[in-house]
Amino acid sequence: MLKKMSRFALITLISASFVASPLFQAQAQTQVTPAVTVQGAVTVNVNMARVLRVNSPAATVIIGNPGIADVTIQDAQTLILTGKSYGQTNLIVLDAAGNPIADTLIEVVQTQASVVTIYMGLSRNTLACEPVCQPTATLGDDPKFTGLSISSSNAVENAAE
Repeated sequence: MLKKMSRFALITLISASFVASPLFQAQAQTQVTPAVTVQGAVTVNVNMARVLRVNSPAATVIIGNPGIADVTIQDAQTLILTGKSYGQTNLIVLDAAGNPIADTLIEVVQTQASVVTIYMGLSRNTLACEPVCQPTATLGDDPKFTGLSISSSNAVENAAE
């Protein structure tokens, strides 16, 4: 009983130290609205990246669901977090000895600024409207609309080569 209680006390103490100290420091990036930390979660926009700084050197990073987000180690204390799909997952950061540095919730959200969503019955299309509305490939949009947007983008890219 005492062993179980000691383990619980240790886990509680470790958890409290994570909550009490800032795990990550976000660094604003040019032309990207910096994501906001909401209720302890680190948020990032879908299809965008965010720089995270950890307080101790990181050796290993683990994402609970790599379909939602991805993370890479830029240097020992700089991580690059990329939003891949909407949803929540967690990020675990370990030091070289395998000890946890951080375990935090990651929330991938849609950019709200300058986005217009058009509903036509069950079909949904998304436009990025800054300064002019242009179709954009967005998760959950009508597949035909998304396919045309991607084809158009590829045609422009190929013409530039």
